[in-house]
Amino acid sequence: MRGAVGPEGLRRLPGGAEQDGDCRVLHIDMDAFYASVEQLRRPEVRGKPLIVGGTGNRGVVSSADYTARTYGVHSAMPMARALRLCPRAVVLPPDGEEYQRVSREVGRILRSVTPEVEPLSADEAFLDVSGSRRRLGSPVRIAELVRERIHAEQGLTCSVGVAATKFVAKLASTHCKPDGMLLVPTEYVHDFLHPLPVGALWGVGERTESALGALGARTIGDVARIPAQTLRHTLGQAAGNHLAALAAGRDERPVVPTAPDKSVGVEQTFSHDVADAEVIGRELLRLSETVARRLRAEDQAGRTVVVKLRRSDFTTITRSRTLTAPTDVARDINAAARELYLAAGLERTPLRLVGVRAEGLVTASRVSRQPVLDEPENGWREAEQAMDHIARKFGTGAVLPATLAQREERDT
Repeated sequence: MRGAVGPEGLRRLPGGAEQDGDCRVLHIDMDAFYASVEQLRRPEVRGKPLIVGGTGNRGVVSSADYTARTYGVHSAMPMARALRLCPRAVVLPPDGEEYQRVSREVGRILRSVTPEVEPLSADEAFLDVSGSRRRLGSPVRIAELVRERIHAEQGLTCSVGVAATKFVAKLASTHCKPDGMLLVPTEYVHDFLHPLPVGALWGVGERTESALGALGARTIGDVARIPAQTLRHTLGQAAGNHLAALAAGRDERPVVPTAPDKSVGVEQTFSHDVADAEVIGRELLRLSETVARRLRAEDQAGRTVVVKLRRSDFTTITRSRTLTAPTDVARDINAAARELYLAAGLERTPLRLVGVRAEGLVTASRVSRQPVLDEPENGWREAEQAMDHIARKFGTGAVLPATLAQREERDT
C-alpha cells in the first residue's frame, strides 16, 4: 500500500503529488520480522500460521506471522495461550543469530542511503534523509527505494512511515502495515493524529490513560484540546508538557545515529529451573560460542566477560572478569564464564536463566595476539573461524563442540 494522509484520510498518491518537502524522517519497520525470516528459509511453512517462540512451560511468543495474528496471537503472549487460539500453527524456536545476521544486512542497506540511522531494535529504525535528497530524490522516493532494496536483497518486506517528526513517522508505519508506505504531510498531521486513541501517544500506559480518561480524553484530539496547565497539574510537569506537545504534532527529538554496540550478549531462559551444574556448564558453552561468533562477525573483541545468573525467585546475580587481552574466541570466553559461575557458588542452586556477555569492545583486527602453549598450530581463533565458514554454508548446527554435539545426539 502506498498512500498519504489528506483531508479525506488515507488516499492513493498520484504520481508527483507528494507533499513531503519537510518530511525528512523515515521510520522503517520490518513486517513480522522473525516469522518472515523463518518463512524465507523454510518454504514448507509458507501459507501456514507461523509462531516463533519458546515451547516450554514458560515459553512466550517472540513473533507471529499475519495469518496467526488473525487468530489473536501477538508477541509476548504465553505460548500455551497462543496455541489455544491457533492450534494449527507451526511453532519454531527463535534463531537469534540468524535474525541478527539479517538485521545487519538490513542495516547495511539503510546506511547506504544515509549515515543518519538510529536503530531501535533488530527490526526497526529511524532515518533522517535530509542529506540524501540531492542524490536519491524526495523522502517518498527514498522510502520506496529502501523498500525495494530490502525486498530485492533480503526477500523481506517492511513498512515505512514518512513525516517531519519521529513520533508521527512511527505511527504512520504502524498504520500502513504490512508492506506499506504512508506519508503524513505536515499540514495534515492533525487530521492524522487527532482521531487516534490516547494510547497511541508515546509514554501513555494504563495509569496515564486512566488519568486522561478522567479528564474526558479518549482520543489524541481530546488531549490536544485540554489546556497544557491542566495536563501538567494532572500528570506532572514533564509528562504534561510531553503529551501536550505530541498531541499538537510537535516532537523536537532528532534522529541520533547510534554508536557501535558496547557489548554483545545472549541469554537463555530454561523451560524449568535447572540445578545440574553439568547442564549449566553446557549452556554456558553454547552461549559463549554464540557470543564469540557474533563478535567475529562484527570484527569486535571483548575485554570483559560477564555472566548473568537468575535464581528461581528472580533474584539476579552478575559476575564479571576482565581478561588480560580482548578476545573473540569462544574457548576464552567460556573459560571465564565457567570460572565466574563456579565462583558464584550456585552449583546446586536452581536457576531459571543464564547469560553470557562480552563488554569493553574493541576492533578485533587491531588486537595483537600472543599464542599460548596449549593452542593448536594455527591458533584457536583460526579454528573457530573455520567453524564460522562451515556454519555460514550449512547452518549454525553443522559443526559443534564435542560436548554440545554429544548432548544433541542424546536429545534426538
